Amino acid sequence: MAMKLDHEDLNRIIDKISKSDIQEFSLEGEDFKLEIKRNLFDQNQVAKNLVSNSSNDSQTINQKSINESISIVNEPEPPQVAPPGRSDLTEITSPMVGTFYRAAAPGEEPFVEVGNNIKIGQTICILEAMKLMNEIESEFNAEIVEILVENGTPVEFGQILMRVKQS
Repeated sequence: MAMKLDHEDLNRIIDKISKSDIQEFSLEGEDFKLEIKRNLFDQNQVAKNLVSNSSNDSQTINQKSINESISIVNEPEPPQVAPPGRSDLTEITSPMVGTFYRAAAPGEEPFVEVGNNIKIGQTICILEAMKLMNEIESEFNAEIVEILVENGTPVEFGQILMRVKQS
């Protein structure tokens, strides 16, 4: 059963753990990993320090001095692996991490289809990164042979988007 957690859920979990005496906690989801490790000091060392210090001052261990490390790691889904290419084709790769769109807006015609001939400077797709729409233009005159990424899917830097045959 897949569990969906948003940041509020994670903050509630972290809050609960910080108020408990749990030493280590690990939670892994499809797209994240949460690890919390607390009180990573030698209990015996603290006891020795308290015993060796003969002054009767009431000693308190400051909770803030305890090492608490919280790391939330967003693990991206593995990138779609492109099938091996033919040597006569040129690969158009993603210049950034973002979301791949084949058209300017939902419901509009895609910029290119397999079999289209494209010209230098022609927009072939849009990559959205941090709410910015980046038009990706062709660097050569070519024919689109393969489109390897589904519309609306995340892409990695350097991931192959399309294969073209230069003309």
